[in-house]
Amino acid sequence: MRQKRQNEPMVFYLYFILRALALITLVRSAFIGHYEHMMLCVLTLVLLLVPSFLEHTLDIELPDLLESIILLFIFAAEILGEIDAFYISIPFWDTILHTTWGFMCAGIGFALFDILNRSENSSIHLTPLYMAVSAVAFSMCIGACWEIFEYFADCFIGVDMQKDTLVQAINTVWLDPTNSNVTIPVRDIVSSQITLASGEVISIPGGYLDIGIHDTMADLIVNLIGALVFAVLGFAYVKTRDNNSFAARFIPRVRKRVSEAVGKAGSSAE
Repeated sequence: MRQKRQNEPMVFYLYFILRALALITLVRSAFIGHYEHMMLCVLTLVLLLVPSFLEHTLDIELPDLLESIILLFIFAAEILGEIDAFYISIPFWDTILHTTWGFMCAGIGFALFDILNRSENSSIHLTPLYMAVSAVAFSMCIGACWEIFEYFADCFIGVDMQKDTLVQAINTVWLDPTNSNVTIPVRDIVSSQITLASGEVISIPGGYLDIGIHDTMADLIVNLIGALVFAVLGFAYVKTRDNNSFAARFIPRVRKRVSEAVGKAGSSAE
């Protein structure tokens, strides 16, 4: 943290502020007895350490802008989204986060391919276009794994991570009386009802309650959009290798070791 305060003061103070807000939320949740919120706060405090942990473990350098986006994403997803219910009160909150998630995962994938590409021990050398396509594929794989996790959490834990959507029209073969796989369109749905085994009837005004599929597909689509945006930036960076370019602000880089720098200086002097 001392090193980050000296070299990356903007990221350090952002980390300090977000950590303080998470701690305040933790104390508030303890006073009002929301123990599940306390667990989310603890998870947030751990996740906020992930960027620094990755830098130290993988010996890479995250650009200030990318690291700031990662920290803000963690806080926005856990504290604002889950605890302060921004997912419910702000309609596009989940869409914004999944777009950002796709962008960041593509950045991680692109950095991994770039590091492999530039390694002297590697016999694999990918073209910039192939790296961009692979980064998008990496991001979509992570996004799909997350949606699978949401599905299993909804099924086996009893939460609602795949948020439901009210729709006014469906196409289904379930209502085909001939059972011959004929699609039956149902239009202008204004309300629906659910009848429980106890006889209780739950009315759903506004349409038919879709269970998760619209939310999942929307998440994957915006994940793809975010990944494609990063792929363009990564492609431009690899073509120019300009460390002062806009794209370079999002590309993690391998740290130059002191011994390597001294060795190169000695070779130049000879």
